[in-house]
Order: sequence, then C-alpha cells, then structure tokens
Amino acid sequence: GTSSGGGGTGGKKGGKKEDTNWWTRLQKGDIPWDVREFRMYVVGSSFFWTMVVYYFFFRVPGREITWKDFVNSYLSKGVVSSQGNQNDKSKNIPGVCSSQYVWFNIGSVDTFERNLETVQQDLGIEVENRLPVVYSTESDGSFLLSLLPTILIIGSLLYTLRRGPAGLGRAGRGMGGLFSVGETTAKVLKDEIDVKFKDVAGCEEAKLEIMEFVNFLKNPKQYEDLGAKIPKGAILTGPPGTGKTLLAKATAGEANVPFITVNGSEFLEMFVGVGPARVRDLFALARKNAPCILFIDEIDAVGRKRGRGNFGGQSEQENTLNQLLVEMDGFNTTTNVVILAGTNRPDILDPALMRPGRFDRQIYIGPPDIKGRASIFKVHLRPLKLDTVLNKDNLARKLASLTPGFSGADIANVCNEAALIAARHLSDAINQKHFEQAIERVIGGLEKKTQVLQPEEKKTVAYHEAGHAVAGWFLEHADPLLKVSIIPRGKGLGYAQYLPKEQYLYTKEQLLDRMCMTLGGRVSEQIFFGRITTGAQDDLKKVTQSAYAQIVQFGMNEKVGQISFDLPRQGDMVLEKPYSEATARLIDEEVRSLINIAYERTLTLLTEKKAEVEKVALRLLEKEVLDKSDMLDLLGPRPFAEKSTYEEFVEGTGSLDEDTSLPEGLKDWNKDREKEKEETTDEQVARQISGGIPF
Repeated sequence: GTSSGGGGTGGKKGGKKEDTNWWTRLQKGDIPWDVREFRMYVVGSSFFWTMVVYYFFFRVPGREITWKDFVNSYLSKGVVSSQGNQNDKSKNIPGVCSSQYVWFNIGSVDTFERNLETVQQDLGIEVENRLPVVYSTESDGSFLLSLLPTILIIGSLLYTLRRGPAGLGRAGRGMGGLFSVGETTAKVLKDEIDVKFKDVAGCEEAKLEIMEFVNFLKNPKQYEDLGAKIPKGAILTGPPGTGKTLLAKATAGEANVPFITVNGSEFLEMFVGVGPARVRDLFALARKNAPCILFIDEIDAVGRKRGRGNFGGQSEQENTLNQLLVEMDGFNTTTNVVILAGTNRPDILDPALMRPGRFDRQIYIGPPDIKGRASIFKVHLRPLKLDTVLNKDNLARKLASLTPGFSGADIANVCNEAALIAARHLSDAINQKHFEQAIERVIGGLEKKTQVLQPEEKKTVAYHEAGHAVAGWFLEHADPLLKVSIIPRGKGLGYAQYLPKEQYLYTKEQLLDRMCMTLGGRVSEQIFFGRITTGAQDDLKKVTQSAYAQIVQFGMNEKVGQISFDLPRQGDMVLEKPYSEATARLIDEEVRSLINIAYERTLTLLTEKKAEVEKVALRLLEKEVLDKSDMLDLLGPRPFAEKSTYEEFVEGTGSLDEDTSLPEGLKDWNKDREKEKEETTDEQVARQISGGIPF
C-alpha cells in the first residue's frame, strides 16, 4: 500500500546530522581511527609506499646479459669469482666489480648445469678451477609484478563475497556479504520517521486499531488490570494505494518504542537455508529491542499457501514460512513484541499464518468513501500554495465528489499533478481549474492535442462519444455526465467523465442500464454509418465482464440459477473451471443473450433519440469539449433526479466530515510522547537563554 494520507516520508528528525566524512574530519585535524574506510586507506597506502621505497632505494638492481655474453665476456676471460643460482636466474659476480652483479635467465637448472659443464670443458678449465654454483632464494621485488594478477583476482573475490549476492546486509552486524548471508536485513527505526497519524486520513477505523497496538506497548497495565492479553499481531490488507504502508510509517513515527521494518522478499535468497536463518535472526533482534513493533511489508512474498510440490525455490519458501510460523507462535504474551504485516493479496496467504495466535486481527483498509477522500484531500492540500479565493475545506469536499473510487495514492497524485500543471503555466498559485485538469489527467491519461486524426475518424469518434452521452442522459440508472471530449487522451481517441454515486449494492436493472450506456458508442456508429469500428473494443470488454459477473458471480440469471463461482483474476492461470462443460456452455449462451438484450435496448433508445445524438456530435466537432451546461442546452434537463454536490452525496450520513473522535481509552494514548516533546522544547528554550548551556 502507498499513501492514504499525508505525504510524509522517512528522514532524520531534528538535530544536525553527524559528519561521517573521514576526509573532512582529517582536514580539521581529527584523525578518524573509528572510520573503517580510513583504516583501510592507511593500510593500503602504507603497503604501497613501502614497496616504492624498497624498489627504488634498497634493491640492488643488477644488469641483465645473455648466455653468449656470459661465456665470451666473463667466463672465457676468467673474471668470474663465483656464481649464484637464485630463483632460476644465474647471478654472476665479476671479481673486477664486486659491488654489482649481472644476471641472465637460465630456464631449466639441469640444462644450465650441462651447458656450463660443456663450456668449461671446451675452454680447458681444470676441474678444481671450475666455477662453484651456489643455489639460493632471494627477492629483488620484481616477483610482486607476477603476483599482481593473483592479488587482483583474490581481491575481487573477497569484494564479491562481501558485497555480492547478499551485499545489502544490515550495517554494523557481522562481516557483511556472504559472511552475514544468514543475518536479517531489517532496519531498526526510532525517531527517524516524520510521518504522523495526523498525516493519515480516510481510514479512521484502521488507524484506531493501530493506535491501540501502540497503546498496548506503552500502557500495558490499562489492559492487564482487566485480564486482557496483548494481541500478538495484526495484518493490514486491502487494494494497492489505500495506505497500509503509510499507516505503518505513521506508527513508527508516533510510537515511542523501536520500530523494526523488513520486506517479505528479503527473506529469500539464492542460497538454501538463508530464509529460515534470517527469520530467526529477525525475531532475535525483535526480542532484543522489546518492547517494539515489527512490520513485515508484502508478507505474501514469503507467506504463500504451501502446496503439494516440494521442489527448488518452492521448498525454500515453505521452509522460511515454517520458521516464521514457529517464531510467531513461540512468542509469549510477556515478550512485548507486536507484529504488523501488510499485503494486497490475503487470499493467497497460508491459513496457518492467518489464524488467531499469530495474527489476531485482520484490518481491511479499503478505498475511502467520499468523507474519507475529503479528509485525504485536506491533508494533501496543506503544503500547496492555493489561490486566495479558494477555501481548503470547500475545495477538498468538491474534489472528493469529483473523484469516486480514488485511492489515497490517486488523490496524492492528483494534488501533485495540479501543482505541476500550475507551474507549467507559470501561475502564482494553484486554482480550481488546475485540479480539474489534474483529475482528468489521472483518469483519462495525457491529453494529446497534437495527435492527427483524419476527418472521417474524427467524425466517427464524435458520433461514438455522442452515443455514450445521450444513452446515459436518458437511462435512469446511468451515471451523471460531467464532460465529454473528442480530444485523444491516453490510449483512447475520445473521453467522457461521469460522476457515479457512492453505491455498494446494485440491482439487475441498474447493471443493465450501465451496460446499455457502455454500448451507446457502438450502437451510434451502426445507426449513423451503417458500419462498426474497432473503437468499441474497450466498451465490449467492460460489457462482457459485467455480463459474466451477473451470471457467474451474482446469480442474476434464471437458467443458470442462484449459484456463484469466482471469476479468475487478470493474469491468473486457469487450469480448470469449477463447473461442468454443460454449465460453461449454458453460461456462455446466457452471457451472449444478455449482451444482445442490452444492445437491442440501446439501439431502440438511440433510434428514438437520433436527432439528439446528431446535435451533440455536431457540437462536439465544433467545440471538441462539452461540459454539463452544454448538454443541458442541447438536451434539456435530465428526466431523472441526480446528485452532484458533496452535501447531496453525504446527506443522511450524520455529518459533513469524517468522524475522527477517539474512544476514552485512547485519548491519552500518546501522553508520554507529548510530555517528552514538551521537555525537549523547554530544554531548547533554556539553551537559547543561557547561550547554549542547558539547565
């Protein structure tokens, strides 16, 4: 989950960041022996300069000669007093200059001895006067050059071991890399996150549950006096973008206890046994920091249902899950470690992981309703520079009514897009038009005013969009129209924006009206051009999905009956259907029949309203964009009552805004933290008064 409320991100709070740059410290006269990089630099530099000094000042260089030079210039003239064989090099020390030596490569020792014996015989040297050969091992420093490739290979290997596959090991624990591959990569956070609960909106019930977990750790006596036990954990579920991770960040920012965070995918590595080892190390770290909160994000990476297969990575994942189950079940209620987890796919988690005793609470965070969206907009409008004529509360409510179905992440994106659009036009402040353009940008995609359409294509798009608009205008259960455009956006050549009401239950008649409105574009093409185009592909896809849902999931067909089967998710591999071939054939026939009924109904409606469709299409070709006022001029008032304002949408729900009140037991849930802040503030004031000395 991403943002559901404010846009706070992690970061150090307060205080000046400690200077860890060893070069800067060295320039200031402070020798940073505590910095590992500095120590490595000193060792490496010392080794390098030692070799340089030895090579240039202490090494006797000598001079290389050939075998022929040795025989003709030295041996035959009798100037060689002794000969030493060192490291397969023959060093000959002339008697005329004993302070230097010459040398030549001999290759094989046996060959050298035979050649030397032969030459001395040829020269007539007596046996007792022949040169003594002394064997020894010395170093002139040149061997380092031959060792350089080996040193580089070993150094690269050590670097790979330390920084390679497991190189993201947690700093300060073990040697790093493969040496710490079994250590957890979790991070312990305390006073390092600046997201607060006030930055989270649109999920008040979930926020109260999480507040209670923090209160468990800070004020356990409040619950133990009543005989209650601290819950061991909670799992946050819901669609992407609704605020699961943000809620965990706010918990870290508010809780006055250590907050340990880790991602589910970080347990699994390419090495067998690493996953269980990291789980053990993680929980050992949690016990060490108790009382604390442990947050495992995207737990479905490690918590998937165990299957029958036991091969490769699947076996490793199951072993990791088994270790996680054991560690969670092994906690007793006095450990004071609360486990939170987040996932978008609770349906694929292992049942043993979800049972009470491991995750006692399952907290669902769904898309916010209209009041929740208004609260989220208020959070994201705080840092924005708005036009002075705009009231933040009124603007938040209006935008909430224009964004049905938006998640917290979508709302954050809308606010950011509005600011970017204002900056693009060099505006001094963000006005309402910028927000409306941002909503269209998020819903429909990028506007492509420069995309060239042939006149015939543009005319087809205009009649297609007019068919949608007119069908929706005269169907009771269709959504109210806000805007229709034939300017291409995203992948579509036309765009229509509707204002659906907050609704959770749908009747068969309502779903049929929606199908008819969706088919309005294809029907309009058929009526006015006598042919159809590929422009309705997305419409047909939506209609087909709706028809299958009504028959397969909702039991809204008399022939198929009151049954319900799960439809496969997009991307899921379907090996077999949960019903017979005969039932599948019947379902396909009824889906086709239902779509035909909707098509014929739409054809009848638009044939009656053919003049209205043509008026709208011609105006679209003229203006390219029509709003609700234009539709009222062309078609007159819509014959059905509709809601369009925030106040109308929330009518009968008790209040205009989201209920953010706290129960009595949580009103002082963070009093220790507030007291600590007050003490910190008092200390800062005292420091300013006394010139930097706190009293």
